[in-house]
Amino acid sequence: MTGGWSAIVGQADAVEQLRRAAAEQPGDAHGAMTHAWLLTGPPGSGRSNLAYAFAAALLSAPTGVEPEVATLVEARTHPDLVTLSTEGVLITIAQARAVVQRASLAPSTARYRVVVVEDADRMAERTSNALLKALEEPPPETVWILCAPSEADLLPTIRSRVRTLTLQVPDPADVARLLVERDGVDPAVAERAAREAQSHIGMARRLATSDEARARRAETLQIAMRVSTAASAVLAAARYVEIATADADALSAERDEAERAQALRQLGIEPGGTVPPQLRRQLKELDDAQKQRAKRGMRDGVDRILVDLLSLYRDILMTQLGVGRELVNEAMRPTVQAAADYLERAAVIDVLDQIRIARERIEANVPPLLALEAMLVRAARAAQRR
Repeated sequence: MTGGWSAIVGQADAVEQLRRAAAEQPGDAHGAMTHAWLLTGPPGSGRSNLAYAFAAALLSAPTGVEPEVATLVEARTHPDLVTLSTEGVLITIAQARAVVQRASLAPSTARYRVVVVEDADRMAERTSNALLKALEEPPPETVWILCAPSEADLLPTIRSRVRTLTLQVPDPADVARLLVERDGVDPAVAERAAREAQSHIGMARRLATSDEARARRAETLQIAMRVSTAASAVLAAARYVEIATADADALSAERDEAERAQALRQLGIEPGGTVPPQLRRQLKELDDAQKQRAKRGMRDGVDRILVDLLSLYRDILMTQLGVGRELVNEAMRPTVQAAADYLERAAVIDVLDQIRIARERIEANVPPLLALEAMLVRAARAAQRR
């Protein structure tokens, strides 16, 4: 068991409040517990980890988390745990309605039936409205735990019916300590990974444990420093899409293969055997879900590239301003210093703004390649200023 409260980094206040709430019996009236929670915080702050740690506590006795319950929650197989997440770009209304139906049932073995919505920000208005009645009039033993980057990502009608806990960006030292203790990472590697991931726990773990992930990140930053013309900007954008796609494929390939093998076993089909026509629909649905996951994975990969570029240009700006602090990309200090000497400060600020705009455009479903090209053309113009 690697989850639970011990996996939560840098969120002592939130953990304490949720511990107190979980220690109550259903019906206690002193106010620590409520039927609907919203956990907000930046990507990598541990929202979903905290949600499932809280779920494990609620599904255990009030005296503390039971190991067997924690194991079932980590595997997402506890009978009184309901999860709603998406491998695609948006949660569908059909998914939301199915969860609402399950949430209305009484718990079978625990004190509560707990519903965790990992990506509450990925619901369209119609989908959010499907949850609204369940949040307004929940069964007394049902607890909803929603996760989103910020309150602004949800409808006001949803926000008014939940208690919000805002998570902080963990300190890089705390993230590094977790990597050392949990994953056995060398302390120096863990410290660099935590800093370059900007305290994003999942990304820090990947950088600390994957040579390929480190190589892809390094190439991403090197490409940005070579962009100087519109033509090189177009080529760089195409390469970024290739990197993001390769990153998504690396994350999903093993999972996709395992899912398909399990589906074949459940359908009674031997490896390499012919799939009967009447069973092809189930496999097609799996293939479609995996394609949706790949699409989201590529978009998420592009966003990670943009976050890394933000860190690079911020380092350049901080160097120009003479702010005496360690750089996010400390290993690239000579390159950062050279860029700080060469680029105009206004141009660097403009590039930072263009990266923000590119992230917003991609979130609004602009094709990533077009958004990257527009951003990098502006970066090329910045490189031509003296």
